[in-house]
Amino acid sequence: MATKKAVKKTPAKKSTAKKSTRKYSPVAGKQVETEMREMKAGKLKSGRSGKKVTNPKQAIAIGLSEARKKGAKVPEKK
Repeated sequence: MATKKAVKKTPAKKSTAKKSTRKYSPVAGKQVETEMREMKAGKLKSGRSGKKVTNPKQAIAIGLSEARKKGAKVPEKK
């Protein structure tokens, strides 16, 4: 007769990584979204020169900068 071996069940391993909070507030996301729409419509202008913005990264930077001015939760510039 075959006997069953007892198998120990180990508890599930918990992640040791600390859960982080949101880095950008929803307000900042909305601001970036509006700047991207302006860029795609061809209405977004850069600061001093007033040239048309065509680079999406630049539009995101402008949106985050505007959100900072409004007081939204956005990490500091590097």
